Amino acid sequence: MGQALTKQGFEKQPMQMSKNWHLHFYYFNMEKLDLTKKYKSYYTAKTKPETVDIDDAQYLSIIGKGDPSDKLFAENIEALYSVAYTIKFSFKALNKDFVVAKLEGLWWYDENKYKNVGIVDSPKQIPRSEWEYRLLIRMPDFVNKIDINDAIKIVIDKKWIQKAKLIELFKMTEGKVVQMLHVGPFDKEQETLQVMTEYIKENKFSRNGLHHEIYLSDFRKTESSKLKTILREPIK
Repeated sequence: MGQALTKQGFEKQPMQMSKNWHLHFYYFNMEKLDLTKKYKSYYTAKTKPETVDIDDAQYLSIIGKGDPSDKLFAENIEALYSVAYTIKFSFKALNKDFVVAKLEGLWWYDENKYKNVGIVDSPKQIPRSEWEYRLLIRMPDFVNKIDINDAIKIVIDKKWIQKAKLIELFKMTEGKVVQMLHVGPFDKEQETLQVMTEYIKENKFSRNGLHHEIYLSDFRKTESSKLKTILREPIK
């Protein structure tokens, strides 16, 4: 194919090119699938609370517990991204390339142990060692469990990242949620959660699932005051 696309190739193989021009055009004009564009409403929120419906989606996922500033959390992120990029490059070779999506997290704690602590006060009153989470990276619909298992094996065998064995395909039906865009450092999320909680009470909703965060900014490179995070609370 390379020769056919040079000037010399055009001269040598005019019939081949005229017959298959559409294949070459397709090959060079394929766009990466970008889930943030395809599902724009999923990755968009306002700086005031609103009620939206979230469709079904599938994710790469890894579960953990503990302080997100600890080494374990970073290792879980490394394993998750290693598998995500391995899947991406596998599909790129099949001309089905996609952009690896934003990192997300579901967060919870033992509500039997901390019965009187609400979602607003939990960041301050519950020890970070008690925080539990499920880290997520959304996957295109064409990625299946076999693709994920193949990628996990590659990451373990070639990159020696043993935590990859903890990664799984996770499907979620979130449904109706209250969401809001939080701009600023993570330790100020309590202020945004307070606004969301008041909105939930005013509209006589009740919680119906796990606290959900979508990290629109790369927190390794972005100044904390400029971080953008979508906060979601499933409701009924």
